[in-house]
Amino acid sequence: MRQFTAVVNPTAGGSSGTASLLPLARLLREGGARLDTVYSRSLEHARELAREAGAKGHVVLAVGGDGMAGTVGGALSGTDTVFGLVPAGRGNDFARALGLPTDAQGLAEVLLDGEPRAVDTIEVTSAEHPGIHVLGSVYAGVDAVANRHANTSRLLRGAASYYAGGFRAVLGWKPAAYRITIDGTRHERTGYTVVAANSGFYGFGRNIAPGARVDDSLLDIVVIKEAPKRLFFAMMNELKTGAHVNRPQIEILRGKEVRIEADRPLPYGADGEVDATLPVTLKVRPAALRVLS
Repeated sequence: MRQFTAVVNPTAGGSSGTASLLPLARLLREGGARLDTVYSRSLEHARELAREAGAKGHVVLAVGGDGMAGTVGGALSGTDTVFGLVPAGRGNDFARALGLPTDAQGLAEVLLDGEPRAVDTIEVTSAEHPGIHVLGSVYAGVDAVANRHANTSRLLRGAASYYAGGFRAVLGWKPAAYRITIDGTRHERTGYTVVAANSGFYGFGRNIAPGARVDDSLLDIVVIKEAPKRLFFAMMNELKTGAHVNRPQIEILRGKEVRIEADRPLPYGADGEVDATLPVTLKVRPAALRVLS
């Protein structure tokens, strides 16, 4: 029977990660599994805890949101450790991309009986981060600014924090000139953001890259080009269904390695947590992580 170690972010989604784990823990133990629980003090601490548990041969569970999923899953990238997700954050976008159940019973069945599936990860290299790995996406532009606002919001939670953060970011946004080099080919674009997507969802369920697959060994690079702000808000609404891809302001490119630069020190984010500044280089790592889904 499987031995699990749950790495918990105690403040995921503005509530207790432990509370989200409790009903699942009971079901796992009733199913015959063993479960240890450890609590992270920071993202780097979460990486350390994940590697330690993986070295013992445990299945490592990330309990939290996309930041915890990307941190723990990224730390296990390139190893034989089996990874599992317990969605307990605001976005839970990678769990959504994997199609994981949202109820404790369904998730317990996946964790107890599911077979590991190999998925890709993204290697992220910049001045601040000389080689971390993440799972879902890396985004550089107005969305990174919006995510900063959402993560620091004290009054709003969940989708409301993302919408308010996005509105604030767009109002103050000036179009950026991007230099995007994909597998050696340079593209120059002006606009709102560049998103390198391993999975399709980001920003609380927005389907930014409907064609992205976590196991195709490619990144989908979505460029939202310059447009009036009123049109940008309309496109953001279309992200719920993926209809935005039909607009001429949306361009989707694909490749294995991408470098994103801009004409000013723009922020970039990754899996809702990594907060740094361009330029950044991203490489897909095919089948680098074994995940229960």
